[in-house]
Amino acid sequence: MSGLDWHRAVIKVGSALIAPDGAQCSGQYLLPIARYINECRQKGKEIILVSSGSVAAGRGLVAHGELPIIAEKQAMAAVGQMKMMQNWQRFFDFPCAQILVTHDDLADRKRYINIQNTIRTLLDNGILPIVNENDSVATKELKVGDNDNLAALVAQVSSSDLLMICSDIDGLFTKDPRSNPDAELIPVVDKIDESIYALAGGTSNKIATGGMRTKIEAAEKATEQGINTMIVNGRDSQVFDLLVAEKAVGTVFTRQASPQKARKNWLQHSLKVKGSITVDAGASKALNSAGASLLSIGITAIDGRFIKGDAVNVCDAKGNIIAKGISQYNNSELSQIKGLQSKKILETLGYCPSEEVIHRDDLVVI
Repeated sequence: MSGLDWHRAVIKVGSALIAPDGAQCSGQYLLPIARYINECRQKGKEIILVSSGSVAAGRGLVAHGELPIIAEKQAMAAVGQMKMMQNWQRFFDFPCAQILVTHDDLADRKRYINIQNTIRTLLDNGILPIVNENDSVATKELKVGDNDNLAALVAQVSSSDLLMICSDIDGLFTKDPRSNPDAELIPVVDKIDESIYALAGGTSNKIATGGMRTKIEAAEKATEQGINTMIVNGRDSQVFDLLVAEKAVGTVFTRQASPQKARKNWLQHSLKVKGSITVDAGASKALNSAGASLLSIGITAIDGRFIKGDAVNVCDAKGNIIAKGISQYNNSELSQIKGLQSKKILETLGYCPSEEVIHRDDLVVI
């Protein structure tokens, strides 16, 4: 399994590649990555970029002691985020979008759905989403903690089928290659267990927040959700030439199930149902046969109290459960827009966060 057969990927680029000297943004290692992103997009593939580097990029612009305090780091992140985005945009002739998130954003179902909708809409419009942790406001208890794990969460939110972590090392080795010349690269990891974690060392980079362990943690999160994960050396421009040629490089962590099966299991077994939506025969047929999203026009009744982001059952006219999914609206809103065409939602509610009541990516037919 090469991990090269994919449609949507999250590419994570760390601080050591963004700001190699630890004080300002550089294009030294980013041009080959940007060229790879361009070539993938030309082939019809979709990319979401998770980029570290805001604190490092702003370090030289904010006065600080040897160990910056939290307020100084947050100020560095605030000014450095602008530098980082400018640095990326110069490589592309299409628009980029900035998405800043905290742990709370990803833990809250309503905000999770908002992030998901934003990423979907950006991709639909040919815009490159660039995601980073919101370090200018995040305190320790609000942080994901490192962008390897953030990238894994973004891959889940965006329903990606590949997570690529660009590091300053070729991949996972049998030993630390920096101190053991006989260390061997492990090309494929089929199962992540304690023996794999035992191979992880620390990080020798002072501006990085994660080492190999956080990359393995990210790979474990992603592969459990049906997302293949790769660790590649972002400092080696030849890596991206090989990837364009669809040749395997680095270390590939193979997914534990197909993305569809993993998401189906998550939707069907992990989310507690908070209500139900009854649909007419046309909507029932579309969900069962056409893999369609659920639209408001096909809804005939609402039962229960639920909010946006909650799981609900979808029932046919006889009360049989035919599907389960994540609602984009609360029960009160759905009571007002049931039976209406999607274009009438804005007129009725005064806002329209989504034309779909349940997007097909968030729905499993039972």
